[in-house]
Amino acid sequence: MIHHADRIMQMTGEHLQLALFAVLYALLAGVPIGILISRHKRLVGPVLWVVNAFQTIPALAFIGFAMIFLGLTPATGITVLFFYCLMPIVRSTYTGITSVDPAMIEAAEGMGMTRWQTLRMVQLPLALTIMLVGIRLATVIAVGSASIMSLAGAGGLGQLIFAGIDRVQTRMILAGALPAALLAIAAEFGIGALERMLTPRGLRAVKPTLRRESV
Repeated sequence: MIHHADRIMQMTGEHLQLALFAVLYALLAGVPIGILISRHKRLVGPVLWVVNAFQTIPALAFIGFAMIFLGLTPATGITVLFFYCLMPIVRSTYTGITSVDPAMIEAAEGMGMTRWQTLRMVQLPLALTIMLVGIRLATVIAVGSASIMSLAGAGGLGQLIFAGIDRVQTRMILAGALPAALLAIAAEFGIGALERMLTPRGLRAVKPTLRRESV
């Protein structure tokens, strides 16, 4: 790791870029989907079934299928990670929105707020702490799974890990595995700290219950 620090830093940047793009795209798609199914209850079962089904597809099979359309490119890795990140974001958004006290919504409507204003100014702020649970889980999934995306030509620390496996070089495997593990731990603690900062003090006592409902 000392002798090849520059190369490892480059791979770490590629690894982090893959994960962050996947989470960002999953947020852009997952949050609106979660809001949509919270408004149309008949969609809850089918949508959650579909996003849960993505989680059950083995990574190698998913990569092979995506490569048919996208080839050996970072886009393949980002696409696969995107689908893996959808489930926690959609589910936590839906759980957060539906857990808002109906009395708060009625009060907002009584003040003359439109549905969009109620969503933006009441429901989303109150649901944010639960949504962050899903975002944290999606980020850890993306960082942890990004290593295998090197098989799709996406780069990242997986290149070192698989090269070390091929050559039976323990040091090379560790040079890729240790930074990947540290990134996952940093993501877990970083978003966890943000979650605690944004959680109102009065809600912290019930946060464990909310976390269980959102999983």
